[in-house]
Amino acid sequence: DTSAHQSTPSNAAPEGIALVSLDEFRRIKLRTAEVISAAPHPKADRLLILQIKIDNCVKQVVAGIRQFYTSEQLIGRTVIVVDNLQPVKLRGEESNGMILAVKLPDGGLRLLTTDGVAPSGLEIS
Repeated sequence: DTSAHQSTPSNAAPEGIALVSLDEFRRIKLRTAEVISAAPHPKADRLLILQIKIDNCVKQVVAGIRQFYTSEQLIGRTVIVVDNLQPVKLRGEESNGMILAVKLPDGGLRLLTTDGVAPSGLEIS
């Protein structure tokens, strides 16, 4: 019986998930970025202060990834960032974007990157 293996489409979001429209999603600008420097935040054990390059623009991003990555592990890596996030201050340091990562079931974390070499500034579609 194959009907047990078929799923029916649902318009309902999974519990606790708010749906966004396609227009809302299109407003988010995801881009590739190269990490050009990374340093521990002096006032927060879990934060790193990163300088990232998107095309020819350098931005500062503060990321809560210090317990998972050292500064040396990040420099030169291509990551995926939200490029048009409103700036925020995190423990006195301005953050101008967000690096995307996935939380692992074991409590770990992995950065979202490209499958192979890609220049900074590419739009994710």
